[in-house]
Amino acid sequence: MLKIAPPALLDHYLGISRLLAGQLDFRSAIKAVGVEVSHIVPHDHLDVCIMMVNGLYHTAYETGLDTFWGQTAPAPVASSPIRTLLWGEMDFLLTSDAQQETRYHCDTPFTRPIFEHNLRSRIHVPLKVGGEVIGALSCSSHQVDFYSSQDVENAQSIADLLSPYFFALRAAEQAKQSAIIEAEARAREEGLRLGALNLTEALESERQRIGMDLHDQTLADLTRLSRRLDRMMQEKDLSGEMLEPVARSLQQCMQNLREIIEEAKPAVLQLFGFAHAVENHLDRAVRDQGAVLSWRLIDETDGAIDLVDQTVRIALFRITQEAINNAVRHAHAASLDVRLRASGTAVIIEVTDDGRGLTRGARGEGGGIDNMMTRARLISAKFTIGANREGEGTTVRVQLPLPAQTMKSRGDEA
Repeated sequence: MLKIAPPALLDHYLGISRLLAGQLDFRSAIKAVGVEVSHIVPHDHLDVCIMMVNGLYHTAYETGLDTFWGQTAPAPVASSPIRTLLWGEMDFLLTSDAQQETRYHCDTPFTRPIFEHNLRSRIHVPLKVGGEVIGALSCSSHQVDFYSSQDVENAQSIADLLSPYFFALRAAEQAKQSAIIEAEARAREEGLRLGALNLTEALESERQRIGMDLHDQTLADLTRLSRRLDRMMQEKDLSGEMLEPVARSLQQCMQNLREIIEEAKPAVLQLFGFAHAVENHLDRAVRDQGAVLSWRLIDETDGAIDLVDQTVRIALFRITQEAINNAVRHAHAASLDVRLRASGTAVIIEVTDDGRGLTRGARGEGGGIDNMMTRARLISAKFTIGANREGEGTTVRVQLPLPAQTMKSRGDEA
C-alpha cells in the first residue's frame, strides 16, 4: 500500500462525495467508498460504527474484510474497546500495534477480529454532526506502525465528509423503524378491535343460545309440569303413583338446567382445577357425540395453570373446550390427546387428533377457530393451528407466558 501526497487527494474526496449519492443504507455506502478512501488512507480493513439515537448501542458496517464486527447485532457501546472515543472523551485513537495494545486484551468478543485477521496499525476518528458524536470511522492495516499523525488528519477529513450523509441515513432508518413499529401497533390494535367485536358477537350468540335452551327446554318442561300439577289438583288425584312421574320429570329438568349452567360457567374448573375440568369435558364431549375414539389427558404442569388469573384461566379453558369440540365433531379421528405442560416461563396446551386435518369449512373456521384466536390474543397468548408432527390430523397449540409473580408462587410452593 503506497501513501499519496496531499495535493493529489482532492479528486478522491470528490469521488467519495459522488459515490455516496444514491446509497440508501450504511453497508452499501461504506462499501461504495472503500476504494476511494484507500487512496487517501490506505487500509486492509475499513469500518464505521454508528451509534443508535439513545447512545447506548452501536452497529458496525465494514469493507475490505468480513469480520465479527460486521456480523453482530447492535452491541452495547460500553463493551467497545473504542468507547472513550464514542463517548467524546478522546479526539482520536492512533495505535501502532493493536495486538500489543492493552485495550484490545479485554475479555470481550469485540477484540477477536484484531487477532483473527491480524490487524495491527489502527486509526479511529469520530463521526460528528453539530458537535455530537454519532459514530466512528476506523482504518486498520496488517503492518505495524503504519499510520502517522497525517493519516489521522486525513481520516478525520474523510469522517467529516461522511458524517452528514450517515447522520441522514440514521435519521431515515430511525423514521423507518418508528413507522414499522407504529404500523405493527395499529395492526395489533385493529386486530384486537375486530377480534373483540367478533368475540362479542359470538358471546351474544351464545347468550341467545342459552336463552333458547332455557325457553325451549327448561321453561317448556316446567310449564308442562305446572299444568299437569294443576290438573291433578283440580282432579284431587295427588297419589304417590301419580306424583312419581312428575318427580322424575322435575329431576330431569333440574339436570338439564345444571348442564346449561355448567356450559355457561364451568363450575368444575373453579372447584377442581383446570386439568380436571378438561378431563370432564373430554369425557362428556365424546360421550354426548357418541364418537368412537380413544382420548388421553396428559398433565405435566404441576398446577401452574391454576395459579393464573381466573379470567385468563377461563379463556384458556374455552379455547381448549372449542379445540376438543372441533376434534370430536368434525375430525373423524380415532384418537385425541390433550397435553398440558409447563416450559420455562410459560404454560402450553396442545390438542392433537389423528383425523382428516383442516379442510375449508369442515372445522368451524368461520367461528370456532376465529374465536380461539381472538381469546388467545386478548390474554396475550400465542395461538397456532395446523397439521401435527406426523403430517396428519390437526394440532391446536396455545402458549401463555406466565407472569413473574406466578413463577415465584410456584417456586415458593415447591
